[in-house]
Amino acid sequence: MSSTSTAFAAERSETIGWTPHSWRDLQLPIKQQPEYPDLDALKKALDKVTTLPPLVHAKEVDALKASLAACAAGDTFLIQGGDCAERFVDCAQEPIENKFKILLQMSLIVLFGAKKRVVRLARMAGQFAKPRSSDFEPSPTGGPAVRSFKGDNVNGFDLADRTPNPDRLLQAYFHSAATLNYLRSMIAGGVADLHHADSWNLSFVRSNPVKRQYEQVISKIVDSFSFLKAIGADEAETFKTVELYTSHEGLLLNYEAALTRRVNEAYYNLGTHFLWIGDRTRQLDGAHIEYFRGISNPVGVKVGPSMKSDELAALVRLLNPAKEPGRLTLITRYGCAKVADYLPAHIAAVRATQVPVLWICDPCHGNTETTADGVKTRQYGKMLEELMATFDMHRAADSRLGGVHFELAGEDVTECLGGSVELAESDLSTNYTSFCDPRLNYTQSLDMAFSISAKLQQLSS
Repeated sequence: MSSTSTAFAAERSETIGWTPHSWRDLQLPIKQQPEYPDLDALKKALDKVTTLPPLVHAKEVDALKASLAACAAGDTFLIQGGDCAERFVDCAQEPIENKFKILLQMSLIVLFGAKKRVVRLARMAGQFAKPRSSDFEPSPTGGPAVRSFKGDNVNGFDLADRTPNPDRLLQAYFHSAATLNYLRSMIAGGVADLHHADSWNLSFVRSNPVKRQYEQVISKIVDSFSFLKAIGADEAETFKTVELYTSHEGLLLNYEAALTRRVNEAYYNLGTHFLWIGDRTRQLDGAHIEYFRGISNPVGVKVGPSMKSDELAALVRLLNPAKEPGRLTLITRYGCAKVADYLPAHIAAVRATQVPVLWICDPCHGNTETTADGVKTRQYGKMLEELMATFDMHRAADSRLGGVHFELAGEDVTECLGGSVELAESDLSTNYTSFCDPRLNYTQSLDMAFSISAKLQQLSS
């Protein structure tokens, strides 16, 4: 990071007005944007998105911000999870139900074991875009290079459908709306009612010890409700519903700007509750930081080994100049072998700014590896090692880890190695369905939840 970039970022924060399109008006450098061959079609699609109703309400966004502030204070704990990149084809009843239920079950394990409220933040209803290191990739057929697949809201996975298509932005909006509608319907219909937690599906759990451990939790909850019913105290609304929020990486700025609406004196992105900036688009003098600094949503930033401490300090000042609790989440993703090299210095740099942040750990991205056969995977043991080390380093620095960020599937996929199911490299081909990065399967996700619960209990004792 150059001193020029830092100075420009500081000046911009203090003197330059913001609009949902100021990143474009200022002609700031921008990365990871599709090159659409038909700009008239792009304008038509974006104009339509602008006229469509919001997908979420500003009061929901504010409620999430308050909940994230509580996570930073240690009163609650955040579990954020979902697909690496959603596919339009997965906007269907079963895939949505499965991801919803695994988030419910993970949060229940932490809630019951650690006696701590949980905020649920789904990587759903908008997580379509896929940042890529190059606009082109080798053809799987051995022919000329083809355009990279950048997510269903940009182009298709099929080689014949790789040209960026603005109509996919509209499709992304309507698939997000359908997903949100079904999530809300499940909550309103009582799927999350703790009175019926014993009916939540465990068919994807392959590990008998994990299944027994989870069933023991449910049995204790059912016994507790029997007592509450006996004294007439089991009908509180808090037992019958949950708060579930949605999130995605704010990658395609034209689309995000089209979903940004003025509410009173503030601007909100009402296409989701929470957006984050990825490691590839967090340049201080770049377009993404300019857009993110002006919206009232709580926002996150991925923080990895390439983030310098002075850059991080400048970034948190720029994104949270009012020092608002719950506004800014830092999502660390170093890799288990590097977390000790970077996290302590990053904690110190942020503390020196006196800007409040929520620290959460993404143990997935920094631990991605490729097998000898060219299959992308992650080892459960390395992810758990990074997560536990992150808890301990925050504790040692008188800081707090307030949440986790996982790429997970609510199904019995075979994409990550290890866990209680002891998934081996030879098992990967059994049910590897990701078009993007490898995800924790159902059992591995519950494994993580039990480990988090135990760690929180240890830290509170």
